[in-house]
Amino acid sequence: MVTSRDVARLAGVSQATVSRVLSSTTSTAPETRLKVQAAMEALGYVPHAGAQAMKTRRTRTVGVVVKDITNPFYPEVLDELTRELDRAGYRVVLWNAGGDSHQDALGAIRERAVDGVIFTTATGDTVELQVAVEKRSPIVLINRVVEGFDADQVASDNVAGGAAVADYLHQHGRARAAFIGGLRDASTSRDRARGFLERMEELGHPVPEDLQLQAGFSHDTSQHVTGRLLARADPPEAIFCANDYMAFGALDALRARGLSAPRDCWVIGYDDVDMASWPSFDLTTVRQPSREMARAGARMLLERIGAPDRPAQRQEFPCKLIVRGSTGAPAGRSGAES
Repeated sequence: MVTSRDVARLAGVSQATVSRVLSSTTSTAPETRLKVQAAMEALGYVPHAGAQAMKTRRTRTVGVVVKDITNPFYPEVLDELTRELDRAGYRVVLWNAGGDSHQDALGAIRERAVDGVIFTTATGDTVELQVAVEKRSPIVLINRVVEGFDADQVASDNVAGGAAVADYLHQHGRARAAFIGGLRDASTSRDRARGFLERMEELGHPVPEDLQLQAGFSHDTSQHVTGRLLARADPPEAIFCANDYMAFGALDALRARGLSAPRDCWVIGYDDVDMASWPSFDLTTVRQPSREMARAGARMLLERIGAPDRPAQRQEFPCKLIVRGSTGAPAGRSGAES
């Protein structure tokens, strides 16, 4: 069995130097680190994770909590998170939010089973999360924000993104629009609705309450409520959905009735997941830079693990309206960054 002593002998360094390279807790000269890493690779040495955790009080593992892994937004975020954390030598444990997943993730921090947790689905009523933040546990919120939380948070400018949709509809004469939101307590849906509804009112096109519906970020529910909108005697000219997943449901509702976008009704989403550009959807949507947000969140968490007492940071990314075939404006045009 290959040991750290064997690595030290081959690299021509002390065993203590090998330990420092493995722990990454102290600085080591780059050339020394490279020699140790080369020796480890040549010998096929794999450090014992349990032993390393006992020495450093670090597991080199990070937890990630997502809401609905079937929503294509989350796999894109997870892909970038795991890439960034892997580069830093961390593994990822995934919790698919539901039931007691938030408590499980926070319990893993308390028990030192993970070094920190990234939440993509936090809401203001998550009491356990507030307690963990007050205890300075390594936590970062991505995508959702919770006002008043003294925690690192990364999001996009959802209010401006919603307003950009209103401006676009106004510019192209689509005054009668509906909004399909996600969850009322989710900052993403709430802020996108606020930006859209307030700007529509400013432009002289207030959205009636009976055209403001909720679909819980669900494709199937969005398809159902869109069917109700289309069955009205005065159906909307455009439907803005709080994410792409629900917009796909709206498009499916149109197809089920022999209708189509943009001929019978415009459909706009939010996120710009990869599927939005597929020819079968060709969805006009607000692009939020999910991969850049994921990278920023991963880096914030790594900084927090290394410096638990540093001040909390909040980073907000701009969004951009991407125009495609689900609306009637010329293909290839895009709105201004917001």
